[in-house]
Amino acid sequence: MTALTTKLSVSTSGVSSLAGPCPPDEDRSGPGSSGPADAERWRVDPASASPVPEWEGVLAATHVSFDVKLPDSGRFAGHVERRHLGALDLVECTCAPFAGRRTSAVMGDPGEDHIGLQMVLHGSEKVIRSRTEEHVLQAGSVGLWDGSRAVGVEVVEPFSKRTLIFPRELVHSVSPRLADVGSVSALETRPGARLLVRYVDALADELPALDERTGAAAADVVLELLRAVVEPGMPETREARREALRARVRRFVRVNLPDPGLGPESIARALAVSVRTLHSAFEDSGESVAALVRRTRLARCREDLEEPTAGSVTEIAFRWGFSDATHFSHVFKREYGMSPRDVRRAAREAVPTR
Repeated sequence: MTALTTKLSVSTSGVSSLAGPCPPDEDRSGPGSSGPADAERWRVDPASASPVPEWEGVLAATHVSFDVKLPDSGRFAGHVERRHLGALDLVECTCAPFAGRRTSAVMGDPGEDHIGLQMVLHGSEKVIRSRTEEHVLQAGSVGLWDGSRAVGVEVVEPFSKRTLIFPRELVHSVSPRLADVGSVSALETRPGARLLVRYVDALADELPALDERTGAAAADVVLELLRAVVEPGMPETREARREALRARVRRFVRVNLPDPGLGPESIARALAVSVRTLHSAFEDSGESVAALVRRTRLARCREDLEEPTAGSVTEIAFRWGFSDATHFSHVFKREYGMSPRDVRRAAREAVPTR
């Protein structure tokens, strides 16, 4: 796990103190709740008879796996809360001092497939990458870590942090050059870093009130801000340039889906590249540009079809760029194995009657 630091002001709202009561393990936010407001909670109680394996289990479930060592004196207590934000996780962690080592012995876990944006709220943490490379994250520091990398950490005083955890594949689809997090220089001089932190702070405050669709949209904004802050300082290779173009195309397609004329020619023209360059960027991706447009359109249509009040099948098809309702029904059934009307009917039947 690799950490990169910058000192910024980070809001501490929503972070529990160790002195206060901790909620039960995996205590969800209430019956019938759904979307990103649902919270999972874990804790290690000061009275625990086996705090080391318990804390290792919490870290493995919410961050990445570590071999944990606790100080000889005093009791350990830790509390973690996780909420989902689209494909992202927003994790709040408060704990007493401990040391952890992430080596090949504990790697191969699900955390290896993730990248984290970590903001220190209270206390400090020493990050040890090698015998000759270490640094300290303090209150106000922001770090970017890579779950595929070995690292040591030492929390030397009561500590609180907020972390946004991203699936590696998702980050790379938005910012291909983040494939090598270790090559990113310090973030403190990057334009937009303060805006990114403030946006995450606002999300932490507002997340309990967001529905699933709004949360997913907010996650997209976070990814775009992260890309804008980090990408300009990343090294560039030929494959990185091709993947960067694919990422630009995917973003352009998402924004312009309602345009019936959206296709390779219009996309190439808007992005100031040749059609040949555009097709070349996608030749090894397993999907053509036209197929990307069609798949993205169908996915948005299916989302609306599953909302009973989103309009008729024809209205939804035209809303997302299809110009022929019959053609839309054919390609939809070929993609999903059921017709648009079947999806709409199932959605309406799932709505509880009063």
